[in-house]
Amino acid sequence: MADGYAIQQELVAMLLADGERVVGYKAGLTSEPMQEMFGVSTPDYGPVMASTVFPDGAILPTRTFIDPKMEAEIVFRLSSGLRGPGVTNEQARDAIGEVLAGLEIVDSRIEDWRIGLADTVADLASAGAIVVGAPVELTAEVDPRLIGCVFSRNGRVVATGAGAAALGDPVTVVAWLANQLGEHGIALESGHLIFTGALHAAVPLCPGDEFVAEFDRLGSVAVRGSERV
Repeated sequence: MADGYAIQQELVAMLLADGERVVGYKAGLTSEPMQEMFGVSTPDYGPVMASTVFPDGAILPTRTFIDPKMEAEIVFRLSSGLRGPGVTNEQARDAIGEVLAGLEIVDSRIEDWRIGLADTVADLASAGAIVVGAPVELTAEVDPRLIGCVFSRNGRVVATGAGAAALGDPVTVVAWLANQLGEHGIALESGHLIFTGALHAAVPLCPGDEFVAEFDRLGSVAVRGSERV
């Protein structure tokens, strides 16, 4: 794992030198279905790069990916920074300003997804692309654990989930991320997008597929895969 994160840091440094920007962080493998799917027992994390973020309704060419899979997840935007270690759930909740419906395309440079946890860590937590919906203020009466999701592929429901699938509470994911990053001297910053992990097992993305994730309180977010490059 230490080697995986060391490789990730080197890759991030190269991308930043080429003009990329880190606009947030993603936690992966936060739900039991995803951990079972890849045979692991703990989450991982990676940066979210500016060039990989797209708006609701985006049409993304599937040929730019290797072996893409789609996930629906809850996304937070921070209104203040967090620096671990020692960040609590209460501090994480206070730092969150907005919540968004999100779709993530995960991708792997390792053939047939034959990966271990260190492999996906080195691969920027299997980053592909990210699509986000309209932001909604995270008010006191909203419990992220109870935000439900219906996930459809080409008009057919293929999965359902709720926020509690992500480490029991998506806010816990934010605190976990802040503390993990803090061990490497990295802080979460105001404005960062935090992807809290899939609420279900990932679904393969094929050319022409349209995915829609409908969330309680957050509305929907959609993306379509295209043959065109």
